[in-house]
Amino acid sequence: MTFFVYLPLLLPVLVALAARPLAERARPRPAVLGLVTAAVLTAAGTVWSLLLLILTLFDDLPAMIAANARHGMRLPEPVPDQIALAAAALLTWALIRLARDLHRRHDTVRRLRNAGPGTDGVVIADWSEPLAVAVPGRPGDVLLTTGMLRLLTPAERRAVIAHERAHLAHRHHTAVLLAGAAAAVNPLLRPVRETVTYLVERWADEDAARTVGDRTLVARAVARAALATAHPTPTASLGMHGGVIVRRVRALQGPEPATTRRLHATLAGATVVVAGCALAIAVATADFLSVLSTWTNAP
Repeated sequence: MTFFVYLPLLLPVLVALAARPLAERARPRPAVLGLVTAAVLTAAGTVWSLLLLILTLFDDLPAMIAANARHGMRLPEPVPDQIALAAAALLTWALIRLARDLHRRHDTVRRLRNAGPGTDGVVIADWSEPLAVAVPGRPGDVLLTTGMLRLLTPAERRAVIAHERAHLAHRHHTAVLLAGAAAAVNPLLRPVRETVTYLVERWADEDAARTVGDRTLVARAVARAALATAHPTPTASLGMHGGVIVRRVRALQGPEPATTRRLHATLAGATVVVAGCALAIAVATADFLSVLSTWTNAP
């Protein structure tokens, strides 16, 4: 098999390099959608490449070895067995990381949904810990604790609730989950996961600013709520939390971000990377099928 089988394992680093410019300059919505799509597709390419490498162990099955010996021939070995075994170990490790990540998120949501009944989609929990979080579900709820309510003015409470409702309305938990799953499969995508986590907060900030009609109010509410929950909380595994406070407040103090040529160029670059990953997968798959045909048609 040619070097194409290894490209999908490395190409995600180019998607990661595109993440930071998008976080700083792009409108949150298209940046989140573009990054999540690119991360999921390149992570899928990683899994497929590892599977192809693992399947090259097919020639080591007892039946194949026996046939080899009977006919006195040696079947082609597309990659060394050590590489195939390393691919098996990497894929197993990735699947364990993915299972742990999904379990942690599910457990967090389950515990938050047991906080109590809500009114008009808002649950007030009598907890001293300051916390404001969107809890996904059918329907989703906004969870506020009494510890958080004591820190906010009525106007700031409206801004925080608008922010959390934006998370629910746009299903930001799904975007964060997919980015986290992609990073679990291929650690090169960790910068994408962190950027998506930041951008969904920016997306909700902008939605809240349009809802309450006051960007300064939202900036103040964001700063106060985020600083109150800056320490690790049980909700951190959901990936929707304070984020980088200074960057978010600074963004709210300026105008709403506009689409730029640089954004289009960066998204186009990510598209090229995904297309290159798909092409590499196609070539590698064709190479493997050619080897498999040689194995199965051997006398």
